[in-house]
Amino acid sequence: MKVVAAPDKFRGTASAAEVAAAVARAVAVQGGTAVELPMADGGEGLLDVLGGPDRTSTVTGPLGDPVEVGWRLSGGTAVVEMARAAGLALAGGADGNLPLDATTAGVGELLRHAVEAGARRIIVGVGGSATTDGGLGALDAMGPLSRYRGVELLVACDVRTRFVDAAEVFGPQKGATPAQVRMLAGRLERLAQVYAERYDVDVSALPRAGAAGGLAGGLAAVGADLVDGFDLVAEEVGLDRHLRDADLVVTGEGWLDATSYEGKVVGGVEAYAAAAGVPMLVVVGGADPDVAARGDVVSLVDRYGRDRALSEALPLVEEAVAAELARR
Repeated sequence: MKVVAAPDKFRGTASAAEVAAAVARAVAVQGGTAVELPMADGGEGLLDVLGGPDRTSTVTGPLGDPVEVGWRLSGGTAVVEMARAAGLALAGGADGNLPLDATTAGVGELLRHAVEAGARRIIVGVGGSATTDGGLGALDAMGPLSRYRGVELLVACDVRTRFVDAAEVFGPQKGATPAQVRMLAGRLERLAQVYAERYDVDVSALPRAGAAGGLAGGLAAVGADLVDGFDLVAEEVGLDRHLRDADLVVTGEGWLDATSYEGKVVGGVEAYAAAAGVPMLVVVGGADPDVAARGDVVSLVDRYGRDRALSEALPLVEEAVAAELARR
């Protein structure tokens, strides 16, 4: 039996690579072979899935303090994660964040460093942001746009939120009060007008432009392509090629709900598996009851209890997958 292990991270518990390795161990116990393909959807974890950092830069953090950021440059392609430069965790979470002040300047500095180091293609993962600045901080920090001529800039998005809607949809998660949400929405509306006048791009009409508080839209205004993060990762790691002769694909994430099937890793793997005619098993930390009832879903919380699911996630993934394989 050949099994493709293509999970997302279990946020706060295990990386995608660790979960894939746990699946592979279970497959080996059953005498099969496994291909480990840890996945991401454009948010946190993208850099690790695409090879991990091999460079470090000191840039401006979301609240102005310097932060040391790992990023990757290989074969002319750079990979950066905005969360490492302007992430909510760096701002101390929603309680420590200053939603009106949080800036993407560090992301722009990373892009400048990547181009100065010779990158001709840059992949930007945009999940986990502290910011709702519409990407203005990044654009101001990128330096002369002429240096990006001929550079392919790809923004890997895990949401389809529109530019102005970013304040209402994500602002509260970043600590914004209702009054601040209204102020941020007004700022994004004005920025959309500025970008239309300055760059002749109407970011308000672009799906995904609201990702990372509008950073995606800001980058699109200066020529970036906004792409589905999962599809980009799937292409980079060759998911469809590995599924051609597979007997099973195992995916999963920390928490499964209806949105998991809408542009996230689980839904993306499901689509690829269906196209290849390969059965799928979903192993997750926990799940909403309506999706936990699906026949291909194993919830660690439901099977082993919440405490064990949180403290023993990896051995339980291995145990659950081995048990499912033994039934096949």
